Amino acid sequence: MKHKVFKVGIMSRTDYRKRTLAIARGEHAPKPGEPKIWFESLRSMSEVLSNDNQELLRMIVEKKPQSLAELEMLSGRNKGNLSRTLKTLERYGIVALHKTDHRLVPEVRATDFRVEFGIHSGG
Repeated sequence: MKHKVFKVGIMSRTDYRKRTLAIARGEHAPKPGEPKIWFESLRSMSEVLSNDNQELLRMIVEKKPQSLAELEMLSGRNKGNLSRTLKTLERYGIVALHKTDHRLVPEVRATDFRVEFGIHSGG
């Protein structure tokens, strides 16, 4: 499988909101190398990209489960926990959930992450 690198940024919610509004007003054009995924803190990034979630992503890439039920069986995680985790990963664009024959099939969209942040405010 080809590695899909996502650049990850850390930015406060306030600064992210300012950035989003500047983009909407045409005052800021995101550069090609800018992060595609933004977290508001290192803590929130570490929760989403925890060791357990990295293992889950690896399992999806390697085993290619064709349903959430199959992934539940492979991972040993309960359906509610698994569903919440996948929805969070989907919200960040790390996973896509495709509906196929009344089943949700998970697909990993990001296999490698480059983290970018600074201590200055704004962006």
